[in-house]
Amino acid sequence: MTMKGPSCKQVIAPMNNELGKRFIKDSVSHITNLNCALKIIKSSVCADFLYADNKGVIIPTNNVASNSDLQEIEKYIFKPVTITSHFPDFLNQSPTSKS
Repeated sequence: MTMKGPSCKQVIAPMNNELGKRFIKDSVSHITNLNCALKIIKSSVCADFLYADNKGVIIPTNNVASNSDLQEIEKYIFKPVTITSHFPDFLNQSPTSKS
């Protein structure tokens, strides 16, 4: 479950410490995918970065997250495999090298 954090501009995703550390290892990819998911639902919220805390994974945002934003974040964090099917094909392509 996700919830608004103390600053109201962060989302806390409760999870155990080991799972949180594994999730953080690929944080750049997670932030990119999460921001794409939020953009798809036309949200004004943008995730800045991720970090692990004893509470779980904390995601500071640029604005206060609405309930629909929290649902999309929760859907991404706890079901990351299903969310990737919503992204355009250009996100999954590798960059081409110039000759």
